[in-house]
Amino acid sequence: MSGEIEAAGELATGALLGRAVEPGAGEGHGEGHGLCLNCGTALIGSHCHNCGQAGHVHRSLHAIGHDIVHGVFHFEGKFWRTLPMLAWRPGELTKRYIAGERARFVSPMAIFLFSVFAMFAVFSWVGISTPTQLNGGNLRPAAAIDFAKKDAQDDLKKAQKKLAKATDEDDKARYREDIADAQQQLAGLDKAAKSLEGGPVDVSTDEVHTGWHALDHGIEKWQKNPALMMYKLQSASYKFSWLLIPLSLPFLWSLFFWKRQYKLYDHTIFIIYSISFMSLFYIVVAIAAAIGLGGGPLGMVAVLVPFIHITRQLKQAYDIGWFSAFMRAWVLTFFISWILVLFLLILVALGMFG
Repeated sequence: MSGEIEAAGELATGALLGRAVEPGAGEGHGEGHGLCLNCGTALIGSHCHNCGQAGHVHRSLHAIGHDIVHGVFHFEGKFWRTLPMLAWRPGELTKRYIAGERARFVSPMAIFLFSVFAMFAVFSWVGISTPTQLNGGNLRPAAAIDFAKKDAQDDLKKAQKKLAKATDEDDKARYREDIADAQQQLAGLDKAAKSLEGGPVDVSTDEVHTGWHALDHGIEKWQKNPALMMYKLQSASYKFSWLLIPLSLPFLWSLFFWKRQYKLYDHTIFIIYSISFMSLFYIVVAIAAAIGLGGGPLGMVAVLVPFIHITRQLKQAYDIGWFSAFMRAWVLTFFISWILVLFLLILVALGMFG
């Protein structure tokens, strides 16, 4: 009781101070005896039943402070109900949100936007350019080169097999040209990869030819100013991070396509909450690394925790057994590497950092 009296006293003191700075600054009192100041509907309670606005509104500096405090604690009230479930019972959170229990939790897109923004802000602060630097740098600009190199190697093998089976001299000549083109393309890709990674490069020519104009242009820009291009890559990754959702959707759907009770909407909510957790988790990892808690144990945690989280979310969200969730998590982890490569390739194709 005494605590409530003290709190009331503090609010009253704040209100008096606010009025001292801005006396009579246009406060509106509609509650209980008037109309909603927003839509004009007759009020029957503290909030308008038509538009949801509070019946009592303020127009003072004190009201600004009140709105800030209310906004922060209102968000955190939902946030602190959502975060524990997102961390430990992500599948249950996914199911409950899909089933319609939404007022208690932060919406998937809201927490997605917040977590992605916070992740890139923290990464900039601690000097990390991309999330994958936390687990060995599996995704780097050279990933696009590796992708193109695999295609060139496949073309080379096909041409060699056709040459071995060919009997017509014209066909043999054509296959030899295909082999020469593939070998030249592989040589250019090897040179590009060494250039991006700071390795020794044959400087007999300044140009790198991979056969893909957008990629060649991006490599040229990267060679001239790698710091600027890394900044552009980070900015583009943040702005287009939402692309990870539609890119992930077909892969997750393929794991449950025969279960008609799960719709594309359900998979999308799963993906958004999963990405949100990963973003928040890597914020913690980045801060831990920045304060000197890095090393082998932190790297192991950075790899194992996401896999365990995906396994738990699959089990809880789709009502499957541990073994089934474990196997699907392995497949989904493999898919994630392709999703990240596709995401980077899209950025290249759009010219976001080329």
